[in-house]
Amino acid sequence: MFYAKLALRAAVNPRLALDLVRLAWSFRARGWYRHPPFLPLPPREYLRWRMFTAYGDEAAVPPVDDVVNFARWRRETMGL
Repeated sequence: MFYAKLALRAAVNPRLALDLVRLAWSFRARGWYRHPPFLPLPPREYLRWRMFTAYGDEAAVPPVDDVVNFARWRRETMGL
């Protein structure tokens, strides 16, 4: 459901879609193409750490608005 909501928001707003793709790409594991499943996914430990530092729970699922706001903030503030 989380990804479906993000995809819907991205479909309505192409600028947001680009922001989300860039955000996802920045979270990928380095050297992802050398190890199965050969997908640019973030390391599980890194995601758990990010959720713990942001929400105080390693298993937290961020609200869609938080992800959208972070992606926009990243573009506007960091120029990415």
